[in-house]
Amino acid sequence: MKILTSAVLSLCALFYSCAQAAQCNKVVLSADSDYPPLHWYDGKRLTGASIEIAVTALQALNIPVEVRYAGPFHQVLRGAQSGEIDMISSLKDTPERHEFLSFTSVPLFTNPIALFVPRERKFPYTGWHDLIGKRGGVTQGNQFGNGFDDFLKKNLTIETQQKVHMSFTKLELGQLDYLITGYYSGLAYLASAGQQDKFVALRPFVTQTDNFIAFAKLSPCTVHLKELNRQLERMQKSGALKTILDKHTALLMAPAKL
Repeated sequence: MKILTSAVLSLCALFYSCAQAAQCNKVVLSADSDYPPLHWYDGKRLTGASIEIAVTALQALNIPVEVRYAGPFHQVLRGAQSGEIDMISSLKDTPERHEFLSFTSVPLFTNPIALFVPRERKFPYTGWHDLIGKRGGVTQGNQFGNGFDDFLKKNLTIETQQKVHMSFTKLELGQLDYLITGYYSGLAYLASAGQQDKFVALRPFVTQTDNFIAFAKLSPCTVHLKELNRQLERMQKSGALKTILDKHTALLMAPAKL
């Protein structure tokens, strides 16, 4: 897939830019379907803070948008690689993703990554090396930034699952020692499942990195990247980004009063 994507991008660059090769009639927007409160699939539609921010920004620019559920996150990434999806909101800016995505320069919010463990099986944790020799879980397609992805590949024993609830189930059964996932998304899942008393998030966080919107490089809609950056900057300065995140966080946490 990487070879095919690179070949197509090179061909576009040789004759004309990809943005000029076709007209952007609408932005097809997608996201990770299992990462509340930032973005998730509620059984009928993709929703969450990242989705609302992207849609609000595009509508302010009079750019038509279609929010499309595309399955688990690794399928969303493949859709962006093939050009079937124009925009992902939101995700971490990593070197591997630069091969097929163009990121905005304005971060939507900081996304802390935490270790979730069974409350009765907590273990001392001061940093990454304390995870060596233990069994960990992650959701397929997730990356964490700040050098942790390389550390994970070289040093840790990790299982991947399509959905975060699968890893929490394995944690409860003693088949995993810890789960690495977004702090807020982990709390949101536990609140919705009524399991907040069974698990705890250890400190310090694994990483804390920013989340961004990104256009697929194969999409003609990349022509809107600069004006999208300007609109996101306006929303950042007005406090709209934080307001939207706080609203979706409160909606998820309210039933469990976390």
